[in-house]
Amino acid sequence: MMVDLQQSFDCELNRISARYNLNLKKIVAAVSGGADSLALLFLLNNYVKKHGGELCALTVNHHLRKEADEETEYVAALSKKNRIKHEVLHWQHEKLTNGIESKARQARYSLMFDWCRENGYNVLMTAHHLRDQAETFLMRLQRGSGLEGLAAMSEVIMRENVTIVRPLLKFSPDELRKFLTEKKIVWCEDASNQCDDFLRVRVRKMLPNLEKELGLSAQKIASAAAALNGAREYFAEQVEKFIKSHCRNWYGVAWSFSPETFASIHKEIKYRVLSELLKITTDADYAPEYSSVSRVVEELGNKDFGGATLGGCELIKFNSRIWIVPEVQKDMGLSKIEWQKFVQKHSEISTAGLPYKLKLYLVRKSG
Repeated sequence: MMVDLQQSFDCELNRISARYNLNLKKIVAAVSGGADSLALLFLLNNYVKKHGGELCALTVNHHLRKEADEETEYVAALSKKNRIKHEVLHWQHEKLTNGIESKARQARYSLMFDWCRENGYNVLMTAHHLRDQAETFLMRLQRGSGLEGLAAMSEVIMRENVTIVRPLLKFSPDELRKFLTEKKIVWCEDASNQCDDFLRVRVRKMLPNLEKELGLSAQKIASAAAALNGAREYFAEQVEKFIKSHCRNWYGVAWSFSPETFASIHKEIKYRVLSELLKITTDADYAPEYSSVSRVVEELGNKDFGGATLGGCELIKFNSRIWIVPEVQKDMGLSKIEWQKFVQKHSEISTAGLPYKLKLYLVRKSG
């Protein structure tokens, strides 16, 4: 029943809020007009009515489909009718020929993050649900992901100073559609959700057969992902401890650590430490592929390690330490005089003990 879903949702959101110490006074809901996001919007609207707070719906018009304007207008009208604050964000872009799904996703989050920061909202909620979790697990399995990928989506993650919350990961899309039907709320159907050009759509169509032939339901797959997520959280704690205790940050742009200390930790922690440092150094959302990072981890174990390039970074052995430095695409050389002039302008920069690649990056970055 509708009330049961609302009660379950409220309990789930309260649990998440308590576990992560979230402030839910100002919430943004990402709403496309599809069933899942509209269900999230109205579940949240009922929640804030009971618990207090401010809710705003954000709709991103990607201008990729002819129906986009109509769907955006529908969400705006529905929000106005129910006295829910609503804003539309527009993605302006050139004609896209490849990687459309990925580029649209990146643009969508970038626009929403900017809006949240500019308007004083720090919690962004998305409508990813149980089947989405199962699909993500299978997609990442197909790509050969390790634990980090197979743990699929976390219920809470911080990105660009905005907390993303996914409160529907334990709920099925059928439950959400039933909720809307009982409230007599119509949702929009996106034709691209049936397009076999997208891997997620092909995986979604395969799920019923997996359950029929193997008994492998979306619930079981999502449960496996949740179990792996617990392991991922443990490893994340160990990685954070290692970086704080054994890795030195240089001027906010590079890192270094002792190869002997690095060699003493478990291989899985090594992989994760290196992945995290690569992400931090380049401010990337994701680390390079598991196989690539693992290969470099193995190379770091060799006494004759001479360097490597990965994920927009250069790894260098210098002064008995491993350094991770942002890659400079065109090395036109750095003279001693050029470096001395730079140091004179930046007294906080050390005149010794830095590898050439870091010196080069600092000078080129300064323009």
